[in-house]
Amino acid sequence: MSFLEYRVKFVPTGLRKVLHLNWPLIVLVTAVSAVGWLALYSIAGGRMDVWAGRQMQVFALGAVLMLFVAFVPIWFWRNMSLLAYIVSILLLLVVEFFGSMGMGAQRWIEVGGIRLQPSEMAKVTLVMMLAAYYDWLDVKKTSRLLWVLIPVVLTVIPTVLVLMQPNLGTALILLMIGGTVMLLAGVSWWYFGVVISGIVSTVWAIMASRGTDWQLIHDYQFRRIDTFLDPTSDPLGAGYNIIQAQIALGSGGWGGKGFMQGTQSRLNFLPEKHTDFIFTTLGEEFGFVGVFSLLVLYALILVFCYVSAMQNKDRFSVLLILGIAANFFFYLAINLAMVMGLAPVVGIPLPFLSYGGSAMLVLLVAFGLIQSAHVHRPR
Repeated sequence: MSFLEYRVKFVPTGLRKVLHLNWPLIVLVTAVSAVGWLALYSIAGGRMDVWAGRQMQVFALGAVLMLFVAFVPIWFWRNMSLLAYIVSILLLLVVEFFGSMGMGAQRWIEVGGIRLQPSEMAKVTLVMMLAAYYDWLDVKKTSRLLWVLIPVVLTVIPTVLVLMQPNLGTALILLMIGGTVMLLAGVSWWYFGVVISGIVSTVWAIMASRGTDWQLIHDYQFRRIDTFLDPTSDPLGAGYNIIQAQIALGSGGWGGKGFMQGTQSRLNFLPEKHTDFIFTTLGEEFGFVGVFSLLVLYALILVFCYVSAMQNKDRFSVLLILGIAANFFFYLAINLAMVMGLAPVVGIPLPFLSYGGSAMLVLLVAFGLIQSAHVHRPR
């Protein structure tokens, strides 16, 4: 036993858990969130009371929840996985029948003036459920058809409910999360080959259904596809967001225009500048250097998640950490591709930067689960 291990061993349990937290990960999450506060402060013209102040309050609440979740033993969260999954499904059903409307979609629940988005919760509970399932399942059964169908059903249920809202972006993330956890658990590649073939066929069917009585997606979603393929086809309508986002990113150049000097965002040329398109604000004000630095912070978060998973010997914890990290990556990758015109606009926020309470709280709780797995890992 080393001297440090000897000293930690005789530290009270609560303080020992504090010492065992993944502090680099906490610092990185806080740093990215601080960048978001600066961006929201700048967009609002130097006012805290518009977006930045509220975002800081949500982060403070989320940080407390993250630490609470971190200090609870990981076996407790494994045992709660089924209940958490069921609750998220019930909340999605509540949204379907009693949810509030916003921007053409029914995605929120109003509780005492607070708007909750259960689809954000579903992403994390799906990871928990699949990780618990594969922790329970004998490894030799992982690729047998019956035992593959069960996680497929577990993934499809929330995906269909979210798609009915409609929320195509989150539905896609749920599918990708389910597939990622199954792949990490050791499911045969042959199944994924079948799924990829199915996806190609589905895309063909969706495009072929346009304008027919059996149209598979909404007209506004087709417009997003058209805009993705050629934003200039409707520069003042569906293509406006992407065109203005590209102007903002391009105008930032190497070093940016400077803090609070972004004309695209400050003069309201850029829609959704505080939510889905906040990355373009950073690009305009801080340029390539600023956004590259932000991407380095995001990459380090993913690296520390991966390292934490590799240090863990518990199957549930490993799948949980990597599944949550995958969810985080999908958030990031889809948002960046969307604002740069590399993917259709699907309304996915940029993690820890975009203004919004539900996504921030759920992400911090998810990172609390990562911390719990890290703190209570077998040593």
